[in-house]
Amino acid sequence: MKTLYLDCYAGIAGDMFIGALLNLVPNPEILKEEIGKIHALDPDEYKIIIEHTTRNGLTGINFDVTARHHHEHEDEHEQHHHHRHLADIEAMITGSDLSQRVKREVIRAFSILANAEAHVHGTTPDKIHFHEVGAVDSIIDIAGAFILMEALNWPRVLCSTVNVGSGTVKCAHGVLPVPAPATEYLLHGLPVFSLGSPMERTTPTGALLVKTLVDGFSTIPAGKILASGFGFGNNESEDMPNALRVLLLETGGEVGGLISEKIILSECNIDDMNPQDYEMLSEKLFTAGALDVWTENIYMKKSRPGVKFCCLSRPEDAEKHAGLILKYSTSQGVRNRELDRLRLHWKVEEVKTSLGKIRVKVTELDGDILRKVPEYEDLKSLALQHDVSLWEIRKMIMSEM
Repeated sequence: MKTLYLDCYAGIAGDMFIGALLNLVPNPEILKEEIGKIHALDPDEYKIIIEHTTRNGLTGINFDVTARHHHEHEDEHEQHHHHRHLADIEAMITGSDLSQRVKREVIRAFSILANAEAHVHGTTPDKIHFHEVGAVDSIIDIAGAFILMEALNWPRVLCSTVNVGSGTVKCAHGVLPVPAPATEYLLHGLPVFSLGSPMERTTPTGALLVKTLVDGFSTIPAGKILASGFGFGNNESEDMPNALRVLLLETGGEVGGLISEKIILSECNIDDMNPQDYEMLSEKLFTAGALDVWTENIYMKKSRPGVKFCCLSRPEDAEKHAGLILKYSTSQGVRNRELDRLRLHWKVEEVKTSLGKIRVKVTELDGDILRKVPEYEDLKSLALQHDVSLWEIRKMIMSEM
């Protein structure tokens, strides 16, 4: 599995993210080519700069967009063109020749941003002008981020804790504390910290990319580093470079044809919970990406019967899953243990049968198929549809595979 790791030790901004990812793609010019497919963006409005440079002894890429400045004598149409509404941006992206997935992700990102701005300003998303973040450079930053993610074939994204900076920042609404209100709102529920000399280290666009792209937060995951790069911002800081580091990794190595990976076992002992309530907790965990959930019968102090509730998680999901266990159970704490797991290669295929389509889990070892197992829910659906037992349906399906 390809994994993109964002090392936000010095924060994150749109230009930093794009600069960093440009180190990873075979042809950086693809960004300019794809941005050119947004036909509603006048090429005279902007100039894209991709510059290999060195900052604080680090080599990386400085990505920048220089936009045509609007002057006080410009007419109302030009001012409207500079401060775009959400509907304007949606129309621009919908009418472009970008891929359908990039279009969908860009529109989703701007909708999230509009909701954040509306929350901060006490209005509705359709009335948001976007101010700085709706200017040409930020449209290119957000669209460019998803363009490069597609160029990398949409890897899973993990992220470090995010450095938001400190001090104040000057924006369209005056001097505000760092993180700026929209940035802070976008980062709700995400792990942050503040380090370094006072400055805005995470911008609204940077926070938006973390919100929309990141699958989980962790230290660098186990795996092989395939490529890496630094993307530089436009601010200067003496104590740490204004830079984002990204790592592209192959996670999940192989041992004797088996996949080797790290997983987290979360468990807790419970003796005062209604047994019916475990179902909802299990459903919450599976929906949130748990690998497996189960219970074990145990005896606790004073020989009271109890239940050990267990959950297997990917490392980046462990904290989220522990929070769900504490919220939806009666436990006061959760024990986490890191485990090494060896597992087989498997994939789910859709198979056409005389009874209808059914999903089948195919398990392999060293390229050889070990077994094919029909998905239970599909078997159940076909059994109900044809009014026969599960045993009969399973026998008929297996005879056709």
